[in-house]
Amino acid sequence: MAAAHIPNLNTLRRGGGRGRGRGRAGYPGTAGRGGEGSSGDRVVRQTDNDASISRLSAVELGYLRDPFASIFASETAEIRRYPIINRGTYVRTTSIDTLVSRFLWANKKKKQIISLGAGSDTRVFRLLSENPELDLTYHELDFEENTTSKIAKILSSPPLLDALRITDREEVRTSSNGDAFHSKHYHIHPIDLRTLTASSNSPDRPRLSDIDSDAPTLLISECCLVYLPPTDAVKVVSYFTDNVFSPTTPLALVIYEPIRPDDPFGRTMVNNLAARGIQLQTLHRYATLQAQRERLRSHGFSGGQGVADIDFIWEKWIGEDEKSRVAGLEMLDEVEEWQLLARHYCVAWGWRDGPPSPGDQETLPTGEAFRGWREFLSQE
Repeated sequence: MAAAHIPNLNTLRRGGGRGRGRGRAGYPGTAGRGGEGSSGDRVVRQTDNDASISRLSAVELGYLRDPFASIFASETAEIRRYPIINRGTYVRTTSIDTLVSRFLWANKKKKQIISLGAGSDTRVFRLLSENPELDLTYHELDFEENTTSKIAKILSSPPLLDALRITDREEVRTSSNGDAFHSKHYHIHPIDLRTLTASSNSPDRPRLSDIDSDAPTLLISECCLVYLPPTDAVKVVSYFTDNVFSPTTPLALVIYEPIRPDDPFGRTMVNNLAARGIQLQTLHRYATLQAQRERLRSHGFSGGQGVADIDFIWEKWIGEDEKSRVAGLEMLDEVEEWQLLARHYCVAWGWRDGPPSPGDQETLPTGEAFRGWREFLSQE
């Protein structure tokens, strides 16, 4: 498709189709954080609203099940997005949920998730409410502005408190200005991720409380690290791989980001985002699937690495019955546009195994926490 015929992603407002709900504009997967202080930082923070709207659109049309999505979406914006956006949100969410689920249910031991730039993401509420027996500690790191807003909604919402298994407000610790939240299973940390790049002996380097440095842990970056300067993005991941967790702790990273910025569609995508004041600072550093795989390998995720674009995941990970169900939700006429868009976003996953536990019959010689990930099809 010629560049002139590539859809302007800024104009993807209300779509047609047979689904329920009202319209909303947006672009899939732009939620993420860079840092405080500049107008560019504010633009990045505001993209979280885009993500929450995309999620609610997909929920109201039947793509996803998420009873908490409506709590966090803006009440003043229209809801429905174009079919290709809804399908992209569906594949993004489903693929990451699948990776998370395999990690959590590898065995019944305690697990930990750390979500970078989580914004209004609802995954923790879904996981804890749907799996009462799950032994999980969930951490979210984000700007103070975003954490304050999220905490206020949690404290005023009985369904959210119930989902977090909080029956008594005394079980919750919050900071005096309401930007930090700590409970048995869930912790929200107000932080500019760039402060994690300071040297280990710097007074400017924050300490993250309540992180279990021994528990098998999954790091998640959904369009977060891409907003950081490349050097800072490396240092943020290294903060966890080299400082918070020892080499013997099972650790993994899942990344969802745009790719392929140098073809006609990619250039249009970058230009449209730039018009909104959004700069994807690591996009050219990790522009290909192979570059994303090498990125994971360079961070020591030697247990294995995988990467696939959203189009590949739709074709290879989603079963035929489920694809038929999703296809029946809305008429998707722009198949070529869908494939173009889906090939410009990817999911990358990598892990390192800890040593087997002595006498543990559930433990495999190669490590157990991420053993299920070996079954996922990778594109390269």
